[in-house]
Amino acid sequence: MLDKKDKVIVEKLQRNGRISMSELAQEVSLSDTPCLRRVKKLEQAGVIEGYQALINRQALNLNVLVYAFVRLSANSDKLADQFEQNVANLEQVLECSVVTGAYDYLLKIIAEDLEDYESFVKKSLGSLDFIATIESTVVLKQTFSRNTLPVKPF
Repeated sequence: MLDKKDKVIVEKLQRNGRISMSELAQEVSLSDTPCLRRVKKLEQAGVIEGYQALINRQALNLNVLVYAFVRLSANSDKLADQFEQNVANLEQVLECSVVTGAYDYLLKIIAEDLEDYESFVKKSLGSLDFIATIESTVVLKQTFSRNTLPVKPF
């Protein structure tokens, strides 16, 4: 269970993963060593999973964002495991979620352009023979995207 100080540390690190330990300690009213101990404890507990830079996708010429609904040809643990393992190896797939309803999975996919996405569907995703249906929704404009979780300190 996280206490108030842990939650403040998590909130601060989400917004600035490059903050110095001294600055973080000062912002949460701790000395450096106890603050570092708390951060290490949060990392070991899996609360903090890692640190990364947020990259502008258009700067890498990844201009198309697509959500694809996927239905498998049959409902079985074996097919689901195969699908998940195969999709995890496709670097254009940013997220894979099991969903309820008419489809089995929702994928978040990035591509350079529509031709690149079409090629990805035909050569990579569509080549998996246990997929029955793929329905794609192209994002016309992303109004915002959050990368931080709401942390309530109380």
